[in-house]
Amino acid sequence: MTLTTADHWEAIRAERARLAGDLADLTDAQWASPSLCADWSVEDVVAHLTAGASTGRWAWLRSIAGAGFRPAVHNARRLAEHRGATPAQTLEQFRTVVDLRVAPTGDLWAWLGEVVVHGADVREPLGIRTVPDLSAVVAVAEGYVRKDFAVDSRSMAKGLRLVATDSSFRAGDAASAPGTTVEGSTLDLVLAMAGRPSVAGRLGGDGVPTLLERMQPLPG
Repeated sequence: MTLTTADHWEAIRAERARLAGDLADLTDAQWASPSLCADWSVEDVVAHLTAGASTGRWAWLRSIAGAGFRPAVHNARRLAEHRGATPAQTLEQFRTVVDLRVAPTGDLWAWLGEVVVHGADVREPLGIRTVPDLSAVVAVAEGYVRKDFAVDSRSMAKGLRLVATDSSFRAGDAASAPGTTVEGSTLDLVLAMAGRPSVAGRLGGDGVPTLLERMQPLPG
């Protein structure tokens, strides 16, 4: 699926707004509960999204250089910067970036992937059933199989035949050898490529064990 630059930004805006709506009525306990990102609470993930949505190229370069080119240190610093004194303040800060068109690079599929994947990181543990727009998820899936960027998605999918059960998304060799097929919803395939093992029980195919072996603990 080919999205224009304008399409990507509209999808990013829509998914941020969708997530902000889901967060509106969370309790303090829910904000403090663990997300699917190791060591990050729901509030931490939202602060991370705010940071990513408000950091342009030069600010990102200064930050990553200042962190000694250690992504975990860079992420922790930016997260702390955009986490409010209360969950309500953290949410309000996130709402202020919903319409922004700021990104460190032109890889807009990856920045769309940030809100799609981190949205699931928040929703799934909380039992929120909202799902992103399918066309947006397909765009992320197609980007993920092309390139390792924010996550090692291309490496995760290498040699596997990915087949979505709810869209036309397909990746890999149609004549792949036995042991390489992985089937699931487009969102679950995206989450698998992003290294989220929570999707394991929702995937099918003889390539699932290989995919699970490639998943490593998440740094956030």
